[in-house]
Amino acid sequence: MEISNLEPDLRWRRSRLKYLCLVYGEEKEMAAMTDDGCMAYDQSLRKSGRCLASEALQPVHTAATVRVRDGKVHITDGPFTETKECLAGFYLIEAADLNDAIQIAAQIPPARVGSIEVRPVRELTSTSGERRQL
Repeated sequence: MEISNLEPDLRWRRSRLKYLCLVYGEEKEMAAMTDDGCMAYDQSLRKSGRCLASEALQPVHTAATVRVRDGKVHITDGPFTETKECLAGFYLIEAADLNDAIQIAAQIPPARVGSIEVRPVRELTSTSGERRQL
């Protein structure tokens, strides 16, 4: 089927790329923010059809880092790196291009106290060329 024959919403979805917006900030500053702004922004993104998934994360002290070396599983409490900023949540969005994704990320409320890393999502493809089925 040609893209021109598709419904407008489906045409829009086919022309969009996926981006992961990783929300980073210092835990104290993030904890001081209410969830209201994030919830409202999340709802507006979902209503526009641009938000595929989003979640806030529990504090760093609840995390575990898992590594497998030489067939042995090693678990470390918390994240691997020592840093003031931590991963606080994410938004998986669809955008026309990187500039569009940056515009969306700039509206995420924690951007005012932390930072938002915007990364294109890479599609998994096997060595035989098969794409992952969702």
